[in-house]
Amino acid sequence: QVQLVESGGGLVQAGGSLRLSCAASGNILSIKSMGWYRQPPGKQRELVANVISDGTTNYADSVKGRFTISRDKAKKTVDLQMSSLKPEDTAVYYCNIDWGWYKNWGQGTQVTVSS
Repeated sequence: QVQLVESGGGLVQAGGSLRLSCAASGNILSIKSMGWYRQPPGKQRELVANVISDGTTNYADSVKGRFTISRDKAKKTVDLQMSSLKPEDTAVYYCNIDWGWYKNWGQGTQVTVSS
């Protein structure tokens, strides 16, 4: 049974930085990708960034140049460094593992950016 445990998040002023971390338990050798999604208030969940199994990274256009995702395969972790945060980055952020046929989700961590 794979579990994802997130840490980080919180309240920050616009222009500030935060770092989210996610640690996976269990065997995740055959996953397709690992990354982060977010769900702003009243909106649908959306991809923020992920790392594909070959090391390729993908970013939402809205975060390119501001967020950096990194994965440590040995530690089974994925981090999201968020800089130049904007009020529109306010959301619940979810760690995600995609197996191709199934997705695991973390419990979510709140990020609030004040203007």
